[in-house]
Amino acid sequence: MRLLEYLYRSPLGRLMSVVANMLARLQKPFMVYGYKDQTSGKFLKFTRVSSSALLMNPKRLSLGDNVWVWHYSILDATEGISIGEGCQIGAWVGIFTHGSENSIRLLGRQFVHVSNVERIGYTRGAVSIGPYTFVGAGAIILPGTTIGKGCLISAGALVSGQIPDYSVVAGNPVSINTVRTVDIDRRFFRRNDFSDTYYDADALREIQARLATKQVPHI
Repeated sequence: MRLLEYLYRSPLGRLMSVVANMLARLQKPFMVYGYKDQTSGKFLKFTRVSSSALLMNPKRLSLGDNVWVWHYSILDATEGISIGEGCQIGAWVGIFTHGSENSIRLLGRQFVHVSNVERIGYTRGAVSIGPYTFVGAGAIILPGTTIGKGCLISAGALVSGQIPDYSVVAGNPVSINTVRTVDIDRRFFRRNDFSDTYYDADALREIQARLATKQVPHI
């Protein structure tokens, strides 16, 4: 290390800085466009997964097209993960399908000697996320969680259980907001008509019906 410091202080310092910056750029995470889904064998041209995302057991990870998985997220598909079309997963998100929080106490030192399919107290449960749901940075999704379509999962939320379609959730533990994403979207429809591009026919009908009858609550 001292030799490197000595060389950096020499006339070679600027060249060393250029080389170091080039290497740093090569190591920076980047978005990889296109994903081969191992559960279906399909190539998803518009799905983008960060080079820094950790995909555990990708053979049980089902992604739709137009999915975005940002930097440093963990997708633990040990028990199966399904992420629908158009979902966006923020940075530092953890989606988990198994846990040893009880098993380590029950098995003690024998834990490492027991195969994970036989570990007593192991938490297991597949995770499903519906189409066009947004998961904010730092959110944690626990085993066995089902999230509906068109949901908004706020940054840092701790999510478990059943989350209905169009829900807006936040907090630790998570709570479901009375305002839904269809209510948020109505505000945008008041100014522009997104009927040709909107992601969901059921939600669109509800928005149009509420706008037509002018039963739009203040948000």
